[in-house]
Amino acid sequence: MLNVVITDPPRADLAETGKLAEYGTATVHEAIGRRGYLGPSIRPVQQGTRISGTALTVLCWPGDNLMLHLAVDQAREGDIVVATTTSPSSDGLFGELIATSLAAREVAGLVMGAGVRDTAELREMGFPVWTASVSVQGTVKETAGAVNVPVTVGGQVIRPGDAIVADDDGVVCVPRLEVAAAVAASAARVAKEEAARRRLAAGDSSLDVHGLRAKLASLEYITAAEYARRSGEGLQGAGS
Repeated sequence: MLNVVITDPPRADLAETGKLAEYGTATVHEAIGRRGYLGPSIRPVQQGTRISGTALTVLCWPGDNLMLHLAVDQAREGDIVVATTTSPSSDGLFGELIATSLAAREVAGLVMGAGVRDTAELREMGFPVWTASVSVQGTVKETAGAVNVPVTVGGQVIRPGDAIVADDDGVVCVPRLEVAAAVAASAARVAKEEAARRRLAAGDSSLDVHGLRAKLASLEYITAAEYARRSGEGLQGAGS
């Protein structure tokens, strides 16, 4: 690992990344080909919050949050801090004091591949966090890591300046150069879903709305009596 701080990584356009929050993680994930999802282990500590922004990546040593303090100096408006450790750690690297510093710099939130604490205080102050662990275990501030280098969280490689969108369903990363295409694809998907929603609300079957009947051509519709004859048992179960 290079112990470096990259001060000028290219960032996705904030106006474009802001549009991703309008669509949410499920729509964006589907629109870009089911890519970029950080997985079910990265969960929000709050509910009802949706954000998007550009990744400010942080690589810490396990049980050591020194680089998170350094990352505050590099933070810009609209950033989302994406932090993890060089090897697995569930210690609470992040709490409300660092969050206070980041909020003062208009950072949008945090995605943590390790652990956080002070979750009640984070919710009270309205600083959004998605994390792999919640732990009261504190950390030291001893060893240099890296800021604004590629990191891996939830099996996804996230590069500084990539777009991050996060909500109640999880976190999705969109590569920096694909943000405009992701916005267009998400808008198209929303339009398609709205048309489907109108048909469903009118009573149409979802099998017809989504064109699924052809996939069921091998199915045979039979009566309960016929099922009992073929299978040798009824639908009510033994002893009934």
